[in-house]
Amino acid sequence: MGVLLKISGLIDAVNDGIGKLVYWLVLVAVIVSAGNAVIRYTLNTSSNAWLELQWYLFSAVFLLCAGYTFLRNEHIRIDVILGRFSKRVQAAVDVFGILFFMLPMTILIMVLSWPMFKDSFLTNEMSSDAGGLIRWPAKLLVPVGFFLLTAQGVSELIKRIAFLAGVIDEPGEKMHGHS
Repeated sequence: MGVLLKISGLIDAVNDGIGKLVYWLVLVAVIVSAGNAVIRYTLNTSSNAWLELQWYLFSAVFLLCAGYTFLRNEHIRIDVILGRFSKRVQAAVDVFGILFFMLPMTILIMVLSWPMFKDSFLTNEMSSDAGGLIRWPAKLLVPVGFFLLTAQGVSELIKRIAFLAGVIDEPGEKMHGHS
């Protein structure tokens, strides 16, 4: 279990680092959006590339931070019902949900999105809008984002099983009270 908890810690560190780095893309998206609006209204001109860049940045934040959101336990849950149960019951429900719902879905999306990215990359697919951007970077965000979310799901599964086995005191901890 110690090796699995170390793997979990590595996954957590990767998603934490990516999440904190991608935070800055929110600022970039705001600057691009504001700059685009100012140029559009003051100079009466615009570019599809700037609009698509906003879309790419939003997609990057949403997809690349999904694992980070799961790590921080800030994803949507049904805590109204589950919050009334003990931590052990909550952990058991999480194990069930991760194994039978989350991981199959994230793996399926990751696997199905890879060929779409690959085709887009190999053909150097361009936006159908005049002056638009290449599409493969946006399409790469889908399998990468779902890979990060899948990895975080594995990490959370390891922590909950370790908690249920009595190896750690809380699912958010790595080993007996040591984060």
